Amino acid sequence: MICSDSQLLERVTADRREGKMIAFANGCFDLLHVGHVRYLQGARAEADRLVVAVNADVSVRGLKGEGRPILDESARAELVSALACVDYVVLFPDRTVDRLLTVLKPDVHCKGTDYTVETVPERETVLAYGGRIAIVGDPKEHSTKELLANIGNEG
Repeated sequence: MICSDSQLLERVTADRREGKMIAFANGCFDLLHVGHVRYLQGARAEADRLVVAVNADVSVRGLKGEGRPILDESARAELVSALACVDYVVLFPDRTVDRLLTVLKPDVHCKGTDYTVETVPERETVLAYGGRIAIVGDPKEHSTKELLANIGNEG
């Protein structure tokens, strides 16, 4: 389900009242690939509910540069939301997810294997509210950049 910030907060609050644990993952998810799916499945295994924050177009451009994203934010959010392991999707325009983490306070903040617990950019935010960080997914052997290069070589 794709939610606004306020809808997401309502849902997470209701889930917590029912004793559910909340996991949180984030990313651009531009050209969804198997590495993304494995990351999100790993994140879902950490808790009862999985919230996925998808970078809005403006933040993807800031992070990845001109020509990105390939798919617009609504398409990327819809694709991520369609995955069975994902409960809630929210778009965010910020460079980091610190604001959302501070508001939602998920039990577990999940990052991919290109990070360590010590290198997660939002580490201090998560520790400040008493959350846990989990490194999930398979080795970072898949990337959108690599997919785009392979597509370019096919022509």
